[in-house]
Amino acid sequence: MEWSIQEIARRAGTTSRTLRHYGDLGLLMPSRIGSNGYRYYDQDALVRLQRILLLRELGLSLPAIKDVLEGQRDTAVALRAHLRLLEQEQTRIGRQIASVRTTLHKTQEGMELMAAEVFDGFDHTAHEQEVTERWGRDAYEEGDRWWRSLGEGEKKAFQDEHEAIARDWGRAREAGLAADGPEAQELARRHCAWLSSAKEPSRSYVIGLGEMYVADPRFGRNYDRHGDGTAAFVRDALTVYARHRLSD
Repeated sequence: MEWSIQEIARRAGTTSRTLRHYGDLGLLMPSRIGSNGYRYYDQDALVRLQRILLLRELGLSLPAIKDVLEGQRDTAVALRAHLRLLEQEQTRIGRQIASVRTTLHKTQEGMELMAAEVFDGFDHTAHEQEVTERWGRDAYEEGDRWWRSLGEGEKKAFQDEHEAIARDWGRAREAGLAADGPEAQELARRHCAWLSSAKEPSRSYVIGLGEMYVADPRFGRNYDRHGDGTAAFVRDALTVYARHRLSD
């Protein structure tokens, strides 16, 4: 069974022009092109389009989406990963909604607020499960203890430093610098120094983190803020740096 480009665009809530653009980028090729020049899409193309739209909604740029799709050729595995991300996001948003409702109710009634209620769904522990799965329970607990030990000023300084590094990554990619060049490698050194505030990073940790910047839109959008592929540039530079400067 197959569908015309107009039908797919209508059902997906997008446009034929957008689908043709995806095709030009190598993201979504039609299963065939008719004698009339119309593009047609089969079931595999529909699944691929679903993955593209999901990643777009999660904030990933088109170049980053292409990297993800090329790296995840097992459709079932990829869809399970998408589903897990969406469920985690649903849970987080649900907690934030409940938190705002509670804050609104208590302020209207003149009741005392509790910090745990006000900030539920906004804290860093939302990533507890994936950090534990990737690097072990000890890694999460160590990082959690370190973060909680910081004062508000120290937390802000840590976040501000990351903002500065992220901006410089964007400028470096925009300038067309090579990922293995001296400027990008100096940025990679700064990035690793920032990471070492919590724990001295190992080679495998930094390489894995770089891959996550591309594969996971929640992390990648810290760099791909304008859909320009900066996350992939960060990954490549960190990988080079880790392989030559870090050890396990």
